Amino acid sequence: MGNVTSNVAAKLAFFPPEPATYRVTNDEETGMLVFSGVSPDMSMEVHQLTTKSGNKVVATFWRHPFARFTLLYSHGNAADLGQMVELFIELRAHLRVNIMSYDYSGYGASTGKPSEFNTYHDIEAVYNCLRSDYGIKQEEVILYGQSVGSGPTLHMASRLKRLRGVVLHSAILSGIRVLYPVKMTLWFDIYKNIDKIRHVSSQVLVIHGTNDEIVDLSHGKRLWELAKEKYDPLWVKGGGHCNLETYPEYIQHLRKFINAMEKLSLTNPPSKQLPNEPSITETKHNRCLRLRKR
Repeated sequence: MGNVTSNVAAKLAFFPPEPATYRVTNDEETGMLVFSGVSPDMSMEVHQLTTKSGNKVVATFWRHPFARFTLLYSHGNAADLGQMVELFIELRAHLRVNIMSYDYSGYGASTGKPSEFNTYHDIEAVYNCLRSDYGIKQEEVILYGQSVGSGPTLHMASRLKRLRGVVLHSAILSGIRVLYPVKMTLWFDIYKNIDKIRHVSSQVLVIHGTNDEIVDLSHGKRLWELAKEKYDPLWVKGGGHCNLETYPEYIQHLRKFINAMEKLSLTNPPSKQLPNEPSITETKHNRCLRLRKR
């Protein structure tokens, strides 16, 4: 049985860019971490966070001076943070949000090896950083998962009941279902999003291309059907798997979603909560997905 599990993981593999497309160094004068190619005037802060697995993952916080929400962005499995810089700058400007993103264990300048459970530990560490370092509340967070990034996104979304919203971009139902049209969830499957989406309490926006050549449109449509709190989906006509950001309706629909979440936060403000909320561990075009078939 262990061999079956290993084979499944190998088929839906992780493909970190090699070599990494960026470097993280220490500034000798300030002691601050520096992300190669990003100047201080770009309002981006770099973190190295220790996960529950003991790995050190790189996270970047792109600050907007008038942000109402923070997007916690989980990228696809064939990209690293260096390839996402241009997209994050555009999203921050158009949506007026902070953006927190991170590289999975074994990606970019993050240590360790990539695996399903390591990505869960990675996003937990990043979320805890948002709370502890920036004072950002659950109600101010929108989780965004692209392709395989929908796995850690729904892992968190199914556990955090007061999130402002969730965006699933070219998302998968599960690892096995990308490769084979199985009807049942198998015990050795990975990223069982089809099961976790049922436990998400916040508004869910699904974005998927009608001509997605890697993850069929049926994945996005089924996830949207299973969501308890549905926001109007965006089926990008002619869109593929890794080019949805190039369509004008992509940013237009995201802006509508952010505006709707702002109105929702005004009409339905968060309930009072204890100041010391427990951490989760205690209670523009990018290469977003590659698959290997045998």
